[in-house]
Parts: sequence; C-alpha cells; structure tokens
Amino acid sequence: MKLSSVDDPARIRIVLLDDHLLFRESLARLLATERDFEIVAQCSSCTEALKAVKSSNVNVVLVDLDIAKEFVFSARKAHYRGKSLVVARAVDAPDSAAVLKCGASGIFLESDSSSRLLQAIRLVANGEAWVDQRVLQLLADRFPQYDVRLLGNLTEKETSVLDGVVEGLSNRKIGDQIGATESSVKATLQQLFTKAGVRSRSQLVRIALEGLYAARSHPGE
Repeated sequence: MKLSSVDDPARIRIVLLDDHLLFRESLARLLATERDFEIVAQCSSCTEALKAVKSSNVNVVLVDLDIAKEFVFSARKAHYRGKSLVVARAVDAPDSAAVLKCGASGIFLESDSSSRLLQAIRLVANGEAWVDQRVLQLLADRFPQYDVRLLGNLTEKETSVLDGVVEGLSNRKIGDQIGATESSVKATLQQLFTKAGVRSRSQLVRIALEGLYAARSHPGE
C-alpha cells in the first residue's frame, strides 16, 4: 500500500483497490494528471484499503468488482462516509446487484473511455450515482424484479429525467436532451425524490435497481 502525505481539502482524495499491480499503477498515472485528484493509497487488499480510509479523509475508493462486495460491506460497518465506485472488467449481474445493494455508488466498465472514468469519479465524489447503461440493461434482463425506470405513477417527463439520472447526466444535460430548462429538471427530480422516498441521486438509482418503488406502488402484488 502506498500512502500520499499531501492533504488538500480542495481535491478529490482517492484510494485504488485492485489486486492487479499493473492496472493500479496504470490507473494511478491517469488520475495523477488531473489537478483536482489526489491518490491517497494504492491497495491490493480490503484490509489495506480499510486502513487507508480510516487514516485519511478519503472521498472515493475505486474498487475492482471481484472484491467490491467485501470492501463495501466492511467499509459500511467501519463507518466509512466516502463513496465507492466499482470498476468492472466484465458485466456480471449477480455481483453488480450485490455491490449496489451493499451501498456502492456506481459501476464503471473498463471498456469505457478514460474521460468517462474521470467524469464518473467526479460525479460519485459529489454524491451522485454512476451505473453503466449496459449494467442497468443486464440487471433488467437478468432480474425482472429490478425496475430501473421506477415504473409506477411516473409521468413521461419524470421517466425521461430518471433515465438521465441513471446515465449519470447533469441536470443541464438532461434538460438539453428532453428540451427543458435546468430549473424544470431540478423540480422534476425533486418530485422523483418525493415519490421514491429518497434524498439523493445515488439513492434514487439504488432504489430503482432494487424495484422498491414498484413494490410500494403495488402492495400485495
């Protein structure tokens, strides 16, 4: 485990957790080019990563899917308040569902671009969710009870806004997509929060994946 001695509160402080050294070092070199990122530690095990998040104010842990469930569950028990972004080499429905249920803020596929990864890290650090669209589709196909569109009493606009949220788009970009102002999208997002009984975008995505809102809307089915 390599620890950074710099502590700049303006930066997004990141821990890398992956048992493949070459991948960790490659990822660290990429992230080091961004001025708002700081690599706090590079870890090969959950034990090392837990020590790192306990000793430093870590914003995001990038964790390999193979060990993500163990880390996210352990980190929650250890009262880690930062975010966890899972980096997956391949899509796996059961593992993806498990880590999202445990509290991961998102799943990023390695086959995506480096610029998208930087975007995903920043969104997750700001309390939003990032779940690759291919993962969402796989979950919908593999687990019919997972309702990624929160089907229930949603208007067409609410459904369109929700689609943008699960794709990791900002309110402005969602507005551009559906032809609405940013303030209008924000108001619709608040309606979704109220209907789903959540307070944040990441919670909204998670509850959609779990199909909880559909269950609440159709009790007894």
